[in-house]
Formats: sequence, C-alpha cells, structure tokens
Amino acid sequence: MTARRLTMAVVVLAALVTAVAVGGATASPSSSSASERTIVQTASDAGQFKTLVALVKRAGLTGALSGSTKLTVFAPTDKAFAKVPQSTLRKLQRNRALLRSVLLYHVAKGNVKAAQVVKLRTVKTLNGATVRVGVKGSRVYLNRTVRVVKTDIGASNGTIHVIDGVLIPPAS
Repeated sequence: MTARRLTMAVVVLAALVTAVAVGGATASPSSSSASERTIVQTASDAGQFKTLVALVKRAGLTGALSGSTKLTVFAPTDKAFAKVPQSTLRKLQRNRALLRSVLLYHVAKGNVKAAQVVKLRTVKTLNGATVRVGVKGSRVYLNRTVRVVKTDIGASNGTIHVIDGVLIPPAS
C-alpha cells in the first residue's frame, strides 16, 4: 500500500468515526426517538463518533447526511480514528476534496439493513468506488480487514453500521 493510500485511509477512518455510533453505543436519551433523528444527530448523540462528526462538518457534508435521502453509513468509531496517524488527519483537514472523498467512501445510497449487506459482494459508495463485502463465520468484513461490529442503528434518513476501522478508497 502506498503512503498516499495509507494517508487517505487514515483520513477516512477519522471522518467516519465521528459520524456513526460505535458497537454497543446507543443514542443519548432525548424527546425524539432514534427513528426521528437524522444520521448526523444519531451519531452525535452516541458520543463515540466525535471525530467522524467533526470531519463531516468540516467537509460540508452535514446537510447531505441529514436530508431526506435514504443513506447507509459504515461509521468508524473514535477508537478506529485513534489508530490513524495525526499527520494523516491533519492532511485530511487541510484538503477538503480528499476529506469528502474519504468520507463518501463510507456512505451508500439507500437504506441497506444488515440482512441485505450480508447477501452482497460489493456496495457502491457515494464516492463512486465500491467496497467489498465478505462474511467469515458470523462476522462481516468490508474490504477484507474492516469488521462491522454493530448493525442497523436506525435514523430518520437511513441506517448506520459501526465499523472498527477506516475504509481506504482506491487510488484515483
């Protein structure tokens, strides 16, 4: 893997961790049920996606992830982003186009539930590239190394699946 792709992967991981809640996490109590909250609100309420949410805001994707269009987000946790070198995170924060590309590599159009994901071989992302889906035993992996650790976190505009790593988009 080239240094550029590794850097991109680290940036993507940081961005996604902020946007989606981590396995076992639930949204904080509020007057709205989880199904009334958008993907961004649900991730923010979870408290374990601070990095992802911050990167989504920095990339200008809050509106896109909060609209009425149904989306599926494969969201890295803050722990996943902590594995990314700080230099990579800084690079992503400075390059908005790269940051958007990495973040959109974690988002698919449509409300794709876990039962559907396990039947797929690939998922086309809003970045334009595809993510490979593999099932080993009872575990689901994306691009062979990133594991889905919690599924089907509902939001008014789609679904969040929590992942333990950052997905690296293919070099363009």
